Parts: sequence; structure tokens; C-alpha cells
Amino acid sequence: MSDIIKITATKRERAGKGAARAARREGLVPSVIYGAKKEPAMINIDPRAITKEYWAGHFGTRIWEIDVEGKKERVLPRDLQKHPITDFIEHVDFLRVSAKTVVSVNVPVSFTNEEECPGLKKGGVLNVVRYEIEVACRADNIPESIEVDMAGFELGESVHISHVKLPEGAKPTIDDRDFTIATIAVPSSVKSAMQEEAAGEEEATEEAASE
Repeated sequence: MSDIIKITATKRERAGKGAARAARREGLVPSVIYGAKKEPAMINIDPRAITKEYWAGHFGTRIWEIDVEGKKERVLPRDLQKHPITDFIEHVDFLRVSAKTVVSVNVPVSFTNEEECPGLKKGGVLNVVRYEIEVACRADNIPESIEVDMAGFELGESVHISHVKLPEGAKPTIDDRDFTIATIAVPSSVKSAMQEEAAGEEEATEEAASE
């Protein structure tokens, strides 16, 4: 699990659009902490910490510890709203979590051993179908990424979830089919060369048979 992100926040006494707009005018991000059968906590957060983590690419897979005026909450970001034009983060929902909390998260996929992939060596192109895989796991054991080992895959073959060794404790939320993560696509130039080679072999076989 990644290091816990620690930030501070202030209470927002009122809910509603008016209070949220007032927070944004002050340069803050109105947010809410909910879950664990407790009352929601309305808070305001400095946008710099949120923006930095959001653009780092692991925003929804890292545990946060938010210090709300002396009271610390362990949370996981669950929803984020951005301004449609400026991309400014306007609101974040945080879910309270504990070590036993099971959550569903989208974990990024990383591809390894591409230099040992026969299909890519022959001119194939890695066609990524899923850049993220949704898994269910404990909140304190969210994987940084899911590694897909490309060694041994040939032209035209597909990489399915059954080919992947998931991190301990993580299970795909799609469990009714062996879904595709990526394929080794055959470019038209390579396909033409393969067809020409096949045609040449067939012609040679016919000539040998006629002799």
C-alpha cells in the first residue's frame, strides 16, 4: 500500500449550494466525509493538495488522513467534480474507511517484459483494451498497479484477466467472464508480408508436388 496522504481541513458549518459557492470564492474546495454509519462531515480543503494528487494519477487508490480541526479521519476519495471549462476541482466526496473496509477501486495497468513479447518483436502493436481494472480489496491493501507480463504472447493473441497474477487480496469485480485487457494487433504491413510468405510457401509446395 502507498503512503497515507495527510492533509488538514476546516469545518463547513452549513450544507447546500450557497455554502459551497462561498467556499469556492475563498479559493477552497468544499468536500464531504461520509460512511461508517456516522453523520456526514462538511469540510473545506486547500485545493493544492487535491490537485497535486489528482494529476499524479493515483487519486482514487490512496488512503488519506484528513485532520479536521484536530479530529483525524481515514478516508478514500470516491467522487470528484471538476468545472467543465477550467478543470478546477469543485467538490470531493470521501468515504470513511478502516483496515477491514472492502472497497472497489480502479487500479491502473502496467505492462512489463514487452521486449520479451514475440508478437511485438515481429512488428505487432500493443492494443490496450483496459488501462484500468476494477478490483475489490481491503482499503489498507490497495495495489499501486496491476502488472501484465507480456512475455510469450504472439501476433494476434489476446491477454485476458486469467493470464494476470493479481496482487494478494485483490479480486476483479467482473467475475462472470475472462475479459480482455490487451491484444497484439497485426498491422496491415505485417499482415501483407505474412500473406505473401504464406502464398510463397503454398506455391513452392505445389511446384514440388508437380515435379
